[in-house]
Amino acid sequence: MTPNRRTFAAGLAAGIAAPALIRSAFAQGGSTKIGMVVPITGPAAPSGAFAITGAKIAQEAVNKAGGVLGKPLEIVTEDDQTTNPGAVLAFSKLASQPDIIAFIGSIRSTQMHAMAPDMLKAAKPVAFGGTDPNLTKLGNPWLFRFRPNDSYSGKVIAAFGAKELGKKKWAIVHSTDAFGTAGGKALTEALPENGGAVVLDQGYANQSQDFTPVVLAIRQSGADIIGSYFTFENDLGIFARQLRQLGVNLPWVGSPSLVNAVALQLAGPTLNGTYGVADYAEEASDAARTFGKLFRAQSKAIPDNQSSWTYDAVTVLAMAINKAGSTDPQKIREAMLSVRGHQGAEGPYNFDKNGDGLHGYNIVKNDKGSIVFDKRIEFTPQLG
Repeated sequence: MTPNRRTFAAGLAAGIAAPALIRSAFAQGGSTKIGMVVPITGPAAPSGAFAITGAKIAQEAVNKAGGVLGKPLEIVTEDDQTTNPGAVLAFSKLASQPDIIAFIGSIRSTQMHAMAPDMLKAAKPVAFGGTDPNLTKLGNPWLFRFRPNDSYSGKVIAAFGAKELGKKKWAIVHSTDAFGTAGGKALTEALPENGGAVVLDQGYANQSQDFTPVVLAIRQSGADIIGSYFTFENDLGIFARQLRQLGVNLPWVGSPSLVNAVALQLAGPTLNGTYGVADYAEEASDAARTFGKLFRAQSKAIPDNQSSWTYDAVTVLAMAINKAGSTDPQKIREAMLSVRGHQGAEGPYNFDKNGDGLHGYNIVKNDKGSIVFDKRIEFTPQLG
């Protein structure tokens, strides 16, 4: 086994008593395998640890309930090293293993774009978390998104900031990768119908170490609110600290990275009072509360979208494979597309013909380090 691969073997939850029938089926040997691309090293490693924990919790639940196709579920991971080339290499290693029947891709849109051609060639279902709307418009029938895409986040950020906070002059700060560019575009397009206007559209390169020019541009723009799409939490932490150090205290509404656990750890009090759209909010539903309780018990940390989407992805993949009754990729794909009304940690799953499963967002506020749920805004999907 190579150092960058980790396997979650069956029965991770020690002491879970399986019924005799399940024990007998498991004793026959073998496992049903899902491959997972995840950052184990590099700047995104802390969020990768959350993703692994979410998948692990789902795996334990699946195996306790009898596994997949009568066998224990096994998740095989490869380290994407927090880079696009690393993600491509990680996926190629997983795709080369014929007994892996489905995959979990990346939460980062830029990595998903890099892996997409190989995912198309692999021709097996891929659950992913990247929110660039274009990812499910590539003509790739194997991609299934487990977070709402940014056409929804842009609408929600614009409506909340312009109407409920009453702010009209927007400084939009976004990464220049696929995620940030698509998110910034979605927010820009949603502002006019909500009475808002863009006074500054400011891109930045991932892994920037100094955001002083960005902050000064915001201060000079006349903006009365900031809207943001940050890809990496370490960038967000640096920006937040420099923003406050240079005396900019504007209202701030951002994409889910603004309110996830790693960002809160890195930025601390500099994020107090900010708002975010969150695909996962612990008080949004009974399913979200259930996951939150499981996650806290497992990790002693605050759950967020980095862990909730992988929990849902493993749960739904297992459900679809069992419904298909087969490891045939096309039958699994059809079972995924038929999912209707599944209440996941992130919300209700209803997959449309493009592979988008979620169609709404939660509004949350950072209240001195605690993420407080405000409301959920749900859109009616066109399932086709």
